[in-house]
Amino acid sequence: MLYAILCYASEDVVCSWSKEQDDAVMEKLLGVQEKYAQVGRLGPVARLLPTTAATTLRKVKGEAVVIDGPFAETKEQFLGFYTLECADLDEAVDFARELSDVNPSGGSYEIRPVSLFNPAKASA
Repeated sequence: MLYAILCYASEDVVCSWSKEQDDAVMEKLLGVQEKYAQVGRLGPVARLLPTTAATTLRKVKGEAVVIDGPFAETKEQFLGFYTLECADLDEAVDFARELSDVNPSGGSYEIRPVSLFNPAKASA
């Protein structure tokens, strides 16, 4: 089963890290990823730019309205995601736990099974 691990944390905390701190965290996260990548189970991974770079399209009364920034009033922001082929949910939770162990910002990891919308195009 393919799982998406969605990473949420306080953007204020993550964006306040020095380049050295950020590089050190990324190096630790790469260490977690590497063992899954080596066996061909790690899919796309993305780190999103800050929400200040976001644009949202929202349908309002039938019209598409484009606004600056995300539309989220939360203390944590969606910062990135992993996709991982796992035997079961327990294995996906173990991966998220490993990510959490090396990430000093805390945050949360939402784990969701993925159903490919168009599998033929996804593998192309």
